[in-house]
Amino acid sequence: MAYSEKLLDYFQNPRCVGEIPEAHAVAQVSNPVCGDVMKLWVKVEGGRIQDAKFKAQGCSAAIATSSYATELLIGMSVADARLITKEQIAEALGGLPTSKIHCSVLASEAIKEVLKGF
Repeated sequence: MAYSEKLLDYFQNPRCVGEIPEAHAVAQVSNPVCGDVMKLWVKVEGGRIQDAKFKAQGCSAAIATSSYATELLIGMSVADARLITKEQIAEALGGLPTSKIHCSVLASEAIKEVLKGF
């Protein structure tokens, strides 16, 4: 399975890259098998995610899923953000090859981890 145009766009032009100096929460997750790492910063006010940024190290699918997931979070309620699944992330990017599903798992795990305190 080839990568979709949308996935390639998120890889080549990642959104929401960086750090939030005064973030309300930060989480880092990794996949020990492939070595992919994602760090996620969020700023939350009134139960809504006001800003989200990420840094990721990994393959093109890891960058794309991290970028998409982070962009998706902005403006979302914490309750709704907790419901984001790896399948939702993968499907929104036009699907992932079976060997790259772990990339959407990385993004969904980062979201769950960063929102634990809210």
